[in-house]
Amino acid sequence: MTRRLENRYEPVIGLEVHCQLQTRSKAFSPDSAAFGGEPNTHVDPISLGHPGTLPVLNRQMVAYTLRMGLATHCRIAPRSVMARKHYFYPDLPKGYQISQFDQPICTDGFVEIMLEPEGDGEPVVKRIGITRIHMEEDAGKSLHDQDPYHTLLDYNRCGVPLIEIVSEPDLRSAREAYLYVQKIRQIVRYLGICDGNMEEGSLRCDANVSVRPRGQQAFGTKTEIKNMNSFRNVERAIEFEIARQIALLEAGEAVVQETRLWDANRMETRPMRSKEEAHDYRYFPDPDLVDIVVTEAELDEIRAALPEMPEQRRRRYMEDYGLPAYDAGVLTEERGVADYFEAALSALFKRTGGGDTRAQAKAVSNVVMTDVLRVLNERGLDAEALPVDPERLAGLVFLRLEDQISSTGAQDLFAAMLEDDRAPEVIARDRNLLQVSDAGALGPVVDQVLAGNPKQVQQYLEGKESVIGYFIGQVMRSFEGSPDPRLVRRLLQEKLEAARS
Repeated sequence: MTRRLENRYEPVIGLEVHCQLQTRSKAFSPDSAAFGGEPNTHVDPISLGHPGTLPVLNRQMVAYTLRMGLATHCRIAPRSVMARKHYFYPDLPKGYQISQFDQPICTDGFVEIMLEPEGDGEPVVKRIGITRIHMEEDAGKSLHDQDPYHTLLDYNRCGVPLIEIVSEPDLRSAREAYLYVQKIRQIVRYLGICDGNMEEGSLRCDANVSVRPRGQQAFGTKTEIKNMNSFRNVERAIEFEIARQIALLEAGEAVVQETRLWDANRMETRPMRSKEEAHDYRYFPDPDLVDIVVTEAELDEIRAALPEMPEQRRRRYMEDYGLPAYDAGVLTEERGVADYFEAALSALFKRTGGGDTRAQAKAVSNVVMTDVLRVLNERGLDAEALPVDPERLAGLVFLRLEDQISSTGAQDLFAAMLEDDRAPEVIARDRNLLQVSDAGALGPVVDQVLAGNPKQVQQYLEGKESVIGYFIGQVMRSFEGSPDPRLVRRLLQEKLEAARS
Protein backbone atom coordinates (compact mmCIF):
# COMPACT_ATOMS: atom_id res chain seq x y z
CA MET A 1 0.00 0.00 0.00
CA THR A 2 1.41 3.37 -0.97
CA ARG A 3 2.45 5.87 1.69
CA ARG A 4 0.15 8.46 0.09
CA LEU A 5 -2.87 6.20 0.59
CA GLU A 6 -1.90 5.44 4.19
CA ASN A 7 -1.57 9.15 4.92
CA ARG A 8 -5.22 9.67 3.99
CA TYR A 9 -6.25 7.62 7.02
CA GLU A 10 -5.51 7.94 10.71
CA PRO A 11 -5.19 4.78 12.86
CA VAL A 12 -6.77 4.85 16.31
CA ILE A 13 -5.34 2.27 18.70
CA GLY A 14 -6.05 1.33 22.28
CA LEU A 15 -4.25 -1.46 24.15
CA GLU A 16 -5.26 -3.81 26.92
CA VAL A 17 -2.14 -5.14 28.65
CA HIS A 18 -2.44 -8.04 31.09
CA CYS A 19 0.38 -8.44 33.62
CA GLN A 20 0.75 -11.57 35.73
CA LEU A 21 1.65 -10.47 39.25
CA GLN A 22 4.61 -12.09 41.00
CA THR A 23 2.78 -13.20 44.13
CA ARG A 24 3.54 -16.54 45.74
CA SER A 25 -0.10 -17.61 45.90
CA LYS A 26 -3.09 -17.19 43.61
CA ALA A 27 -5.60 -14.37 43.60
CA PHE A 28 -8.24 -16.11 45.74
CA SER A 29 -6.62 -19.31 47.01
CA PRO A 30 -3.39 -20.36 48.79
CA ASP A 31 -2.24 -22.50 45.86
CA SER A 32 1.12 -21.70 44.23
CA ALA A 33 1.15 -19.12 41.43
CA ALA A 34 4.63 -20.15 40.24
CA PHE A 35 5.26 -20.58 36.53
CA GLY A 36 6.65 -23.74 35.00
CA GLY A 37 5.14 -26.64 36.95
CA GLU A 38 3.99 -29.85 35.34
CA PRO A 39 0.42 -29.50 33.97
CA ASN A 40 -2.30 -29.48 36.62
CA THR A 41 0.09 -29.60 39.60
CA HIS A 42 -0.66 -26.06 40.86
CA VAL A 43 -4.39 -26.53 41.32
CA ASP A 44 -6.77 -26.67 44.25
CA PRO A 45 -10.55 -26.88 44.79
CA ILE A 46 -10.94 -23.08 44.79
CA SER A 47 -9.16 -22.44 41.48
CA LEU A 48 -10.98 -25.42 39.95
CA GLY A 49 -14.36 -24.03 41.03
CA HIS A 50 -15.48 -26.97 43.15
CA PRO A 51 -18.92 -26.49 44.74
CA GLY A 52 -18.88 -25.11 48.27
CA THR A 53 -15.47 -23.40 48.02
CA LEU A 54 -15.11 -19.71 48.86
CA PRO A 55 -12.51 -17.28 47.51
CA VAL A 56 -10.30 -15.17 49.83
CA LEU A 57 -8.70 -12.05 48.34
CA ASN A 58 -4.88 -12.01 48.13
CA ARG A 59 -3.80 -8.79 49.86
CA GLN A 60 -0.48 -8.78 48.00
CA MET A 61 -2.39 -8.58 44.71
CA VAL A 62 -4.08 -5.41 45.95
CA ALA A 63 -0.78 -3.91 47.13
CA TYR A 64 0.90 -4.62 43.79
CA THR A 65 -2.03 -3.11 41.88
CA LEU A 66 -1.89 0.03 44.00
CA ARG A 67 1.86 0.25 43.36
CA MET A 68 1.19 0.23 39.61
CA GLY A 69 -1.65 2.72 39.94
CA LEU A 70 0.49 5.22 41.84
CA ALA A 71 3.43 4.78 39.44
CA THR A 72 1.15 5.60 36.49
CA HIS A 73 -0.48 8.65 38.16
CA CYS A 74 -3.89 7.00 38.55
CA ARG A 75 -6.71 8.06 40.80
CA ILE A 76 -7.15 5.37 43.43
CA ALA A 77 -10.71 4.45 44.34
CA PRO A 78 -11.25 4.39 48.12
CA ARG A 79 -13.72 1.55 47.54
CA SER A 80 -13.81 -0.91 44.66
CA VAL A 81 -15.70 -4.11 43.90
CA MET A 82 -14.83 -7.53 42.49
CA ALA A 83 -17.32 -8.78 39.89
CA ARG A 84 -18.13 -11.98 38.08
CA LYS A 85 -17.52 -11.95 34.33
CA HIS A 86 -19.46 -14.84 32.77
CA TYR A 87 -18.34 -16.72 29.72
CA PHE A 88 -18.14 -20.40 28.96
CA TYR A 89 -14.90 -21.88 27.77
CA PRO A 90 -13.16 -25.15 28.72
CA ASP A 91 -10.20 -23.42 30.41
CA LEU A 92 -12.54 -21.51 32.79
CA PRO A 93 -13.82 -24.20 35.17
CA LYS A 94 -16.13 -21.95 37.24
CA GLY A 95 -17.95 -20.64 34.17
CA TYR A 96 -17.02 -17.10 35.20
CA GLN A 97 -13.90 -15.06 35.86
CA ILE A 98 -13.52 -12.92 38.97
CA SER A 99 -12.60 -9.47 37.69
CA GLN A 100 -13.64 -5.82 38.09
CA PHE A 101 -16.14 -3.96 35.96
CA ASP A 102 -17.82 -0.65 36.77
CA GLN A 103 -15.88 -0.01 39.99
CA PRO A 104 -12.18 -0.63 39.24
CA ILE A 105 -9.45 0.17 41.76
CA CYS A 106 -7.37 2.55 39.56
CA THR A 107 -8.57 5.05 36.93
CA ASP A 108 -7.52 8.14 34.94
CA GLY A 109 -3.75 7.71 34.82
CA PHE A 110 -1.09 8.11 32.14
CA VAL A 111 2.35 7.06 30.99
CA GLU A 112 4.73 8.89 28.69
CA ILE A 113 6.54 7.39 25.72
CA MET A 114 9.51 8.82 23.86
CA LEU A 115 8.90 9.04 20.11
CA GLU A 116 11.88 8.84 17.79
CA PRO A 117 12.87 12.26 16.41
CA GLU A 118 12.45 13.16 12.78
CA GLY A 119 15.80 13.89 11.17
CA ASP A 120 18.10 15.69 13.59
CA GLY A 121 15.28 16.87 15.85
CA GLU A 122 14.81 16.13 19.52
CA PRO A 123 12.80 13.12 20.75
CA VAL A 124 9.14 13.93 21.37
CA VAL A 125 7.42 12.93 24.61
CA LYS A 126 3.84 11.76 24.12
CA ARG A 127 1.41 11.16 26.96
CA ILE A 128 -0.84 8.09 26.68
CA GLY A 129 -3.89 8.06 28.92
CA ILE A 130 -4.78 5.05 31.05
CA THR A 131 -8.51 4.52 31.37
CA ARG A 132 -8.30 1.98 34.17
CA ILE A 133 -6.21 -0.64 35.90
CA HIS A 134 -8.19 -3.46 37.42
CA MET A 135 -7.54 -6.77 39.14
CA GLU A 136 -8.67 -10.16 37.92
CA GLU A 137 -7.78 -13.83 37.94
CA ASP A 138 -6.30 -15.66 34.97
CA ALA A 139 -7.93 -18.54 33.13
CA GLY A 140 -6.32 -21.88 32.37
CA LYS A 141 -4.57 -22.83 29.16
CA SER A 142 -5.88 -24.90 26.26
CA LEU A 143 -3.20 -27.02 24.58
CA HIS A 144 -4.05 -27.77 20.97
CA ASP A 145 -0.75 -29.34 19.88
CA GLN A 146 -0.17 -32.04 22.52
CA ASP A 147 -2.59 -34.65 21.19
CA PRO A 148 -3.60 -35.40 17.58
CA TYR A 149 -7.28 -35.82 18.43
CA HIS A 150 -8.02 -33.80 21.56
CA THR A 151 -7.50 -30.38 23.11
CA LEU A 152 -5.84 -30.79 26.51
CA LEU A 153 -6.34 -28.44 29.45
CA ASP A 154 -3.77 -27.19 31.95
CA TYR A 155 -5.37 -25.44 34.92
CA ASN A 156 -2.11 -24.33 36.59
CA ARG A 157 -2.75 -20.77 35.48
CA CYS A 158 -6.34 -20.70 36.80
CA GLY A 159 -6.60 -18.10 39.52
CA VAL A 160 -3.15 -16.55 38.99
CA PRO A 161 -3.47 -12.82 39.83
CA LEU A 162 -3.47 -10.34 36.96
CA ILE A 163 -3.82 -6.64 36.44
CA GLU A 164 -5.33 -5.38 33.21
CA ILE A 165 -4.11 -1.96 32.07
CA VAL A 166 -6.51 -0.38 29.59
CA SER A 167 -5.22 2.59 27.61
CA GLU A 168 -7.17 5.43 26.12
CA PRO A 169 -7.36 5.31 22.27
CA ASP A 170 -4.42 7.74 22.13
CA LEU A 171 -2.00 5.67 20.03
CA ARG A 172 -1.73 6.62 16.37
CA SER A 173 0.69 4.09 14.90
CA ALA A 174 1.94 0.57 15.35
CA ARG A 175 5.31 2.00 16.45
CA GLU A 176 3.67 4.01 19.22
CA ALA A 177 1.91 0.85 20.39
CA TYR A 178 5.25 -0.99 20.45
CA LEU A 179 6.82 1.78 22.55
CA TYR A 180 3.84 1.87 24.91
CA VAL A 181 3.99 -1.87 25.64
CA GLN A 182 7.73 -1.57 26.24
CA LYS A 183 7.06 1.29 28.68
CA ILE A 184 4.48 -0.78 30.59
CA ARG A 185 6.97 -3.65 30.79
CA GLN A 186 9.68 -1.31 32.05
CA ILE A 187 7.41 0.07 34.78
CA VAL A 188 6.19 -3.30 36.09
CA ARG A 189 9.78 -4.60 36.17
CA TYR A 190 10.99 -1.48 38.01
CA LEU A 191 8.20 -1.99 40.54
CA GLY A 192 9.06 -5.68 40.94
CA ILE A 193 5.46 -6.80 40.41
CA CYS A 194 5.83 -8.70 37.10
CA ASP A 195 8.76 -10.12 35.14
CA GLY A 196 7.29 -8.81 31.85
CA ASN A 197 8.07 -11.98 29.89
CA MET A 198 5.79 -11.99 26.83
CA GLU A 199 7.08 -15.35 25.59
CA GLU A 200 5.98 -17.06 28.83
CA GLY A 201 2.69 -15.17 28.89
CA SER A 202 3.30 -13.17 32.05
CA LEU A 203 2.73 -10.02 29.97
CA ARG A 204 0.06 -10.22 27.27
CA CYS A 205 -1.41 -7.60 25.02
CA ASP A 206 -4.67 -7.21 23.09
CA ALA A 207 -5.05 -4.35 20.62
CA ASN A 208 -8.21 -2.50 19.57
CA VAL A 209 -7.59 -1.04 16.13
CA SER A 210 -9.66 1.18 13.86
CA VAL A 211 -8.95 3.67 11.09
CA ARG A 212 -10.72 6.85 10.01
CA PRO A 213 -10.20 9.46 7.31
CA ARG A 214 -7.85 12.16 8.55
CA GLY A 215 -9.79 15.06 10.03
CA GLN A 216 -12.80 12.93 10.94
CA GLN A 217 -13.69 13.05 14.64
CA ALA A 218 -15.83 9.91 14.87
CA PHE A 219 -13.99 6.65 15.40
CA GLY A 220 -14.15 3.91 12.80
CA THR A 221 -15.28 0.34 13.47
CA LYS A 222 -12.70 -1.39 15.63
CA THR A 223 -11.36 -4.92 15.68
CA GLU A 224 -9.58 -6.61 18.57
CA ILE A 225 -6.32 -8.47 17.92
CA LYS A 226 -5.16 -11.29 20.21
CA ASN A 227 -2.28 -13.77 20.34
CA MET A 228 0.62 -11.30 20.07
CA ASN A 229 3.46 -12.88 22.02
CA SER A 230 6.33 -10.45 21.43
CA PHE A 231 6.90 -6.72 21.09
CA ARG A 232 7.71 -7.08 17.41
CA ASN A 233 4.54 -9.09 16.84
CA VAL A 234 2.50 -6.34 18.50
CA GLU A 235 3.90 -3.91 15.94
CA ARG A 236 3.56 -6.30 12.99
CA ALA A 237 -0.01 -7.32 13.83
CA ILE A 238 -1.20 -3.73 14.16
CA GLU A 239 0.57 -2.69 10.95
CA PHE A 240 -1.15 -5.53 9.10
CA GLU A 241 -4.57 -4.74 10.58
CA ILE A 242 -4.28 -1.03 9.73
CA ALA A 243 -3.43 -1.89 6.12
CA ARG A 244 -6.24 -4.48 5.96
CA GLN A 245 -8.88 -2.02 7.18
CA ILE A 246 -7.70 0.73 4.83
CA ALA A 247 -7.89 -1.71 1.90
CA LEU A 248 -11.48 -2.61 2.84
CA LEU A 249 -12.54 1.04 3.04
CA GLU A 250 -10.85 1.87 -0.25
CA ALA A 251 -12.75 -1.01 -1.86
CA GLY A 252 -16.04 0.35 -0.55
CA GLU A 253 -16.47 -2.47 1.96
CA ALA A 254 -17.23 -2.22 5.67
CA VAL A 255 -14.95 -3.19 8.55
CA VAL A 256 -16.65 -5.83 10.71
CA GLN A 257 -16.36 -5.54 14.49
CA GLU A 258 -14.77 -8.81 15.54
CA THR A 259 -11.94 -10.43 17.45
CA ARG A 260 -9.03 -11.55 15.26
CA LEU A 261 -6.00 -13.73 15.93
CA TRP A 262 -2.48 -12.81 14.85
CA ASP A 263 -0.87 -15.62 12.86
CA ALA A 264 2.88 -15.03 13.21
CA ASN A 265 3.74 -17.73 10.66
CA ARG A 266 1.56 -16.23 7.90
CA MET A 267 2.12 -12.66 9.16
CA GLU A 268 -1.59 -11.84 9.07
CA THR A 269 -4.65 -11.50 11.29
CA ARG A 270 -7.58 -13.88 10.81
CA PRO A 271 -11.11 -13.95 12.23
CA MET A 272 -11.65 -15.65 15.60
CA ARG A 273 -15.16 -14.69 16.77
CA SER A 274 -17.56 -11.76 16.88
CA LYS A 275 -16.55 -9.08 19.36
CA GLU A 276 -18.37 -9.32 22.69
CA GLU A 277 -19.94 -6.33 24.41
CA ALA A 278 -20.02 -5.79 28.17
CA HIS A 279 -23.62 -7.02 28.45
CA ASP A 280 -22.62 -10.34 26.93
CA TYR A 281 -20.63 -11.15 30.05
CA ARG A 282 -23.52 -10.49 32.50
CA TYR A 283 -21.30 -8.76 35.05
CA PHE A 284 -22.51 -8.51 38.64
CA PRO A 285 -20.71 -8.02 42.00
CA ASP A 286 -19.27 -11.26 43.37
CA PRO A 287 -21.40 -12.11 46.42
CA ASP A 288 -18.56 -14.12 48.00
CA LEU A 289 -16.15 -11.17 48.22
CA VAL A 290 -16.42 -8.00 50.27
CA ASP A 291 -15.68 -4.54 48.86
CA ILE A 292 -12.02 -3.48 48.75
CA VAL A 293 -11.36 -0.42 50.93
CA VAL A 294 -8.11 1.53 50.53
CA THR A 295 -7.15 4.07 53.20
CA GLU A 296 -4.94 7.11 52.81
CA ALA A 297 -2.52 5.60 55.34
CA GLU A 298 -2.12 2.51 53.16
CA LEU A 299 -1.54 4.65 50.08
CA ASP A 300 1.06 6.77 51.89
CA GLU A 301 2.93 3.63 52.93
CA ILE A 302 2.96 2.22 49.38
CA ARG A 303 3.86 5.59 47.88
CA ALA A 304 6.84 5.94 50.24
CA ALA A 305 8.14 2.52 49.19
CA LEU A 306 8.03 3.19 45.43
CA PRO A 307 11.43 3.09 43.71
CA GLU A 308 12.79 6.01 41.74
CA MET A 309 11.17 5.55 38.34
CA PRO A 310 13.14 5.50 35.06
CA GLU A 311 12.19 9.02 33.92
CA GLN A 312 13.31 10.51 37.24
CA ARG A 313 16.53 8.51 37.19
CA ARG A 314 17.26 9.50 33.61
CA ARG A 315 16.90 13.20 34.40
CA ARG A 316 19.09 12.85 37.51
CA TYR A 317 21.87 11.11 35.58
CA MET A 318 21.90 13.92 33.07
CA GLU A 319 21.74 16.73 35.64
CA ASP A 320 23.97 15.34 38.41
CA TYR A 321 26.48 13.32 36.39
CA GLY A 322 26.39 15.21 33.09
CA LEU A 323 25.68 12.03 31.12
CA PRO A 324 24.39 12.38 27.55
CA ALA A 325 20.70 11.63 27.04
CA TYR A 326 21.58 8.44 25.17
CA ASP A 327 23.71 7.08 28.03
CA ALA A 328 21.09 8.00 30.62
CA GLY A 329 18.37 6.26 28.60
CA VAL A 330 20.35 3.04 28.15
CA LEU A 331 21.42 2.88 31.80
CA THR A 332 17.90 3.36 33.15
CA GLU A 333 16.12 0.97 30.78
CA GLU A 334 16.38 -1.83 33.35
CA ARG A 335 16.30 -1.21 37.09
CA GLY A 336 18.98 -3.83 37.74
CA VAL A 337 21.41 -2.16 35.32
CA ALA A 338 20.75 1.28 36.82
CA ASP A 339 21.32 -0.10 40.34
CA TYR A 340 24.55 -1.75 39.17
CA PHE A 341 25.79 1.49 37.55
CA GLU A 342 25.11 3.53 40.68
CA ALA A 343 26.77 0.97 42.96
CA ALA A 344 29.88 0.90 40.76
CA LEU A 345 30.00 4.71 40.58
CA SER A 346 29.64 5.01 44.36
CA ALA A 347 32.51 2.55 44.84
CA LEU A 348 34.64 4.53 42.38
CA PHE A 349 33.93 7.80 44.21
CA LYS A 350 35.19 6.18 47.42
CA ARG A 351 38.42 5.15 45.67
CA THR A 352 39.11 8.53 44.11
CA GLY A 353 37.98 10.63 47.07
CA GLY A 354 36.82 13.41 44.75
CA GLY A 355 38.05 14.72 41.43
CA ASP A 356 36.00 15.12 38.28
CA THR A 357 32.83 13.22 39.18
CA ARG A 358 31.35 13.74 35.72
CA ALA A 359 34.38 12.20 34.02
CA GLN A 360 34.20 9.30 36.43
CA ALA A 361 30.48 8.81 35.74
CA LYS A 362 31.14 8.79 32.00
CA ALA A 363 33.96 6.26 32.43
CA VAL A 364 31.70 3.89 34.39
CA SER A 365 28.88 4.44 31.89
CA ASN A 366 31.13 3.50 28.98
CA VAL A 367 32.14 0.17 30.54
CA VAL A 368 28.56 -0.68 31.59
CA MET A 369 27.10 0.13 28.17
CA THR A 370 29.74 -1.86 26.28
CA ASP A 371 31.24 -4.75 28.24
CA VAL A 372 28.61 -5.25 30.94
CA LEU A 373 25.52 -5.09 28.72
CA ARG A 374 27.19 -7.25 26.08
CA VAL A 375 27.86 -10.03 28.60
CA LEU A 376 24.39 -9.75 30.12
CA ASN A 377 22.81 -10.13 26.67
CA GLU A 378 25.11 -12.96 25.57
CA ARG A 379 24.59 -14.98 28.75
CA GLY A 380 20.96 -14.04 29.39
CA LEU A 381 21.78 -12.72 32.86
CA ASP A 382 20.34 -10.05 35.12
CA ALA A 383 22.84 -7.50 36.41
CA GLU A 384 22.71 -9.04 39.89
CA ALA A 385 24.10 -12.31 38.50
CA LEU A 386 27.09 -10.79 36.66
CA PRO A 387 30.35 -12.39 37.94
CA VAL A 388 31.93 -8.92 38.11
CA ASP A 389 30.32 -7.12 41.04
CA PRO A 390 30.10 -3.28 41.13
CA GLU A 391 33.03 -2.96 43.56
CA ARG A 392 35.39 -4.83 41.24
CA LEU A 393 34.13 -2.96 38.18
CA ALA A 394 34.98 0.28 40.01
CA GLY A 395 38.51 -1.08 40.51
CA LEU A 396 38.85 -1.69 36.78
CA VAL A 397 37.63 1.81 35.91
CA PHE A 398 40.01 3.28 38.51
CA LEU A 399 42.98 1.56 36.84
CA ARG A 400 41.89 2.99 33.49
CA LEU A 401 41.41 6.52 34.82
CA GLU A 402 44.86 6.37 36.44
CA ASP A 403 46.35 5.24 33.10
CA GLN A 404 47.59 2.06 34.74
CA ILE A 405 45.99 0.03 31.96
CA SER A 406 45.24 0.85 28.34
CA SER A 407 41.80 0.73 26.74
CA THR A 408 42.67 -2.63 25.20
CA GLY A 409 44.06 -3.79 28.52
CA ALA A 410 40.81 -2.79 30.23
CA GLN A 411 38.83 -5.01 27.83
CA ASP A 412 41.21 -7.92 28.42
CA LEU A 413 40.99 -7.37 32.17
CA PHE A 414 37.19 -7.35 32.16
CA ALA A 415 37.14 -10.63 30.21
CA ALA A 416 39.52 -12.15 32.76
CA MET A 417 37.43 -10.89 35.70
CA LEU A 418 34.45 -12.86 34.41
CA GLU A 419 36.34 -16.08 35.21
CA ASP A 420 38.59 -14.89 38.06
CA ASP A 421 37.10 -13.43 41.24
CA ARG A 422 40.30 -11.78 42.49
CA ALA A 423 40.81 -8.01 42.68
CA PRO A 424 41.36 -6.38 39.27
CA GLU A 425 44.75 -5.03 40.35
CA VAL A 426 45.96 -8.56 41.12
CA ILE A 427 44.66 -9.99 37.85
CA ALA A 428 46.17 -7.14 35.84
CA ARG A 429 49.56 -7.66 37.51
CA ASP A 430 49.54 -11.42 36.95
CA ARG A 431 48.52 -11.02 33.29
CA ASN A 432 51.08 -8.28 32.63
CA LEU A 433 48.34 -5.77 31.76
CA LEU A 434 49.60 -2.89 33.92
CA GLN A 435 51.12 -0.13 31.82
CA VAL A 436 54.81 0.62 32.26
CA SER A 437 55.30 4.35 32.87
CA ASP A 438 59.05 4.21 33.59
CA ALA A 439 60.94 6.26 31.02
CA GLY A 440 64.20 4.62 32.11
CA ALA A 441 62.86 1.18 31.26
CA LEU A 442 61.31 2.25 27.95
CA GLY A 443 64.22 4.40 26.68
CA PRO A 444 66.52 1.54 25.54
CA VAL A 445 63.67 -0.13 23.61
CA VAL A 446 62.86 3.19 21.89
CA ASP A 447 66.55 3.59 20.91
CA GLN A 448 66.63 0.03 19.59
CA VAL A 449 63.53 0.54 17.42
CA LEU A 450 64.85 3.81 15.93
CA ALA A 451 68.25 2.26 15.22
CA GLY A 452 66.63 -0.69 13.48
CA ASN A 453 64.44 1.42 11.18
CA PRO A 454 66.66 4.08 9.55
CA LYS A 455 64.43 4.37 6.47
CA GLN A 456 61.37 5.31 8.55
CA VAL A 457 63.51 7.69 10.65
CA GLN A 458 64.57 9.50 7.48
CA GLN A 459 60.93 9.72 6.35
CA TYR A 460 60.02 11.37 9.66
CA LEU A 461 62.90 13.84 9.40
CA GLU A 462 61.79 14.77 5.89
CA GLY A 463 58.34 15.73 7.19
CA LYS A 464 56.31 12.50 7.15
CA GLU A 465 55.47 12.70 10.86
CA SER A 466 52.62 10.18 10.60
CA VAL A 467 55.25 7.44 10.55
CA ILE A 468 55.50 7.84 14.32
CA GLY A 469 52.54 5.44 14.57
CA TYR A 470 54.75 2.75 13.04
CA PHE A 471 57.43 3.37 15.67
CA ILE A 472 54.87 3.21 18.51
CA GLY A 473 53.64 -0.16 17.27
CA GLN A 474 57.19 -1.50 17.07
CA VAL A 475 57.96 -0.39 20.65
CA MET A 476 54.74 -1.86 22.00
CA ARG A 477 55.53 -5.22 20.39
CA SER A 478 59.19 -5.23 21.43
CA PHE A 479 58.66 -4.41 25.12
CA GLU A 480 57.80 -7.21 27.53
CA GLY A 481 54.76 -5.81 29.26
CA SER A 482 52.26 -3.02 28.53
CA PRO A 483 54.01 0.30 27.92
CA ASP A 484 52.07 3.52 28.37
CA PRO A 485 51.48 4.52 24.72
CA ARG A 486 51.44 8.23 25.57
CA LEU A 487 54.87 7.94 27.21
CA VAL A 488 56.14 5.93 24.25
CA ARG A 489 54.96 8.66 21.87
CA ARG A 490 56.63 11.38 23.96
CA LEU A 491 59.97 9.55 24.10
CA LEU A 492 59.92 8.91 20.36
CA GLN A 493 59.11 12.54 19.56
CA GLU A 494 61.89 13.78 21.85
CA LYS A 495 64.53 11.53 20.27
CA LEU A 496 63.36 12.18 16.68
CA GLU A 497 63.31 15.93 17.20
CA ALA A 498 66.73 15.74 18.75
CA ALA A 499 67.93 13.94 15.61
CA ARG A 500 66.32 16.62 13.45
CA SER A 501 68.14 19.35 15.35
